[in-house]
Amino acid sequence: MACGTGTIDSDGYCEHCGHKQPRERDHMESALETVAAASDRGLRHHRNEDYFAIAEAAIPEGAPATLAVVCDGVSSATRPDEASSAAAEAAGEALRRALPAGRHPQQAMHDALLAASEAVNALAADTPVEPSKNAPACTVVGAISVEGVVTVGWIGDSRAYWVPDDRVSAPARLTEDDSWAAQMVAAGLMNEAEAYADPRAHAITGWLGADAYEIDPHTCSFKPEQPGVVVVCTDGLWNYAESAGEMAAAVPADASARPLQAAQHLVGYALDGGGHDNVTVAVLPFPAPSGGAGPA
Repeated sequence: MACGTGTIDSDGYCEHCGHKQPRERDHMESALETVAAASDRGLRHHRNEDYFAIAEAAIPEGAPATLAVVCDGVSSATRPDEASSAAAEAAGEALRRALPAGRHPQQAMHDALLAASEAVNALAADTPVEPSKNAPACTVVGAISVEGVVTVGWIGDSRAYWVPDDRVSAPARLTEDDSWAAQMVAAGLMNEAEAYADPRAHAITGWLGADAYEIDPHTCSFKPEQPGVVVVCTDGLWNYAESAGEMAAAVPADASARPLQAAQHLVGYALDGGGHDNVTVAVLPFPAPSGGAGPA
C-alpha cells in the first residue's frame, strides 16, 4: 500500500514511496438488511472488471422485494470494467423502478437485462476503435426475491445457485451457461466433466455488447420449499465450486443469518483456491429476514 504521505500520480502510484495505491474497485462490499455482496480483484488480474448492484424495494401490495445483479467484464473486450458497471447499474435501476410499479418479476428481469444491454451498447459509441479488441462487453446475472418466489435472469456464464439451510436437502444451479461447454453438454457430444476440462470450455456464446449476437435474456422462477440462500456470482467464484454440491459445501452454514459474512467468506474461498480471476458474489437469504425490505 502507499505510505499515505505522497501525491498519487495519474497511474495510481505514490510519488513518495513508489507503491501503487489500491483502486476503489479492487475490493468492494455492500450490505442491506436482506442482501449483501462482495467483490475482489483476485490475485492475478491488475484490475477488477466485475461489478454488482443490490437493492431493496416494495411491490404495490406492500410486500418487500430484494434484488441483486452481478456482472463480469469480458477481458478480451475494450473497457470491460466500464461495461460491467454500466450493465449492473442499468439493470439494478430498471428493477428498482419496475417492481414498485407492479411489473411481474419475470418480465421486470427480462426488461432489466435489455436495459443492461443498451447501457453496454452505448459505451461502444464513444470507444476508440482498437483492431485487436472487441466492443465493450460483459455477462450479467440477476436475482429477485419477492412473495416467496425467486426469479433469476442471465446472459453469459455468470451463475445463480440455490443453497438450502438444511444441507441434507439438495442444492441446485439455477442458470445454464451461454458457453461452449454448455452447448457441448446440451448437444450430447460430451459429458459435463469432459466439456469443462476442454480449453474451449469458457468461451462464451452469449454476452452484452455492441458486437453480441441477438440478445436473448434467459429468465426463470421457482418457489423454494424451505429456507436457504440464493448465491449470485461470477465465474471467479464458481470455477472453484462448479457443481451445486460444491457450492453448497463452500457456503457457510449461517449464511441466511449473516449474508455479508457469507459473501466475504466465498470471496476468500476463491482467493484461497488461487484467485485466478476477479470474484464477485451476492447472497440473498430466503425468506428475507424479518422486517423485510423497504422502498429503495
